[in-house]
Amino acid sequence: MNLSTKQKQHLKGLAHNLKPVVLMGSNGLTEAVIAEIELALNHHELIKVKVASEDRDTKHLTVDAIVRETKAEKVQVIGKTLVLYRQSEARKIELPRK
Repeated sequence: MNLSTKQKQHLKGLAHNLKPVVLMGSNGLTEAVIAEIELALNHHELIKVKVASEDRDTKHLTVDAIVRETKAEKVQVIGKTLVLYRQSEARKIELPRK
C-alpha cells in the first residue's frame, strides 16, 4: 500500500497529538521491540515510535528495518520519532481518496 501525499498529510495531522507508544532502548531493534510495534499497529493503526540512536545512518537503517519487518507505511520521521501507519481489519482511520 502506497500512501499519496494527501493521505500522508492527513495522517500527520492525526499523529500530531499522539505520544510515542514504543520506546526503543539501548539494545536497539530486537524481536521484542518488533512484537510490541506489531501489537500497537494492530490496536491503533497509527503510532509513534521513539528510535534511540545518536548516529543518523544507524537511525535510518533502524527505521527501514522496522518498516520492512512490520510491513507498515512510514508516514514521517522527525528527529528520533517515527510515525507508522498500517491499516487493520477494523479500519479505524478513514483515509482520504488518492
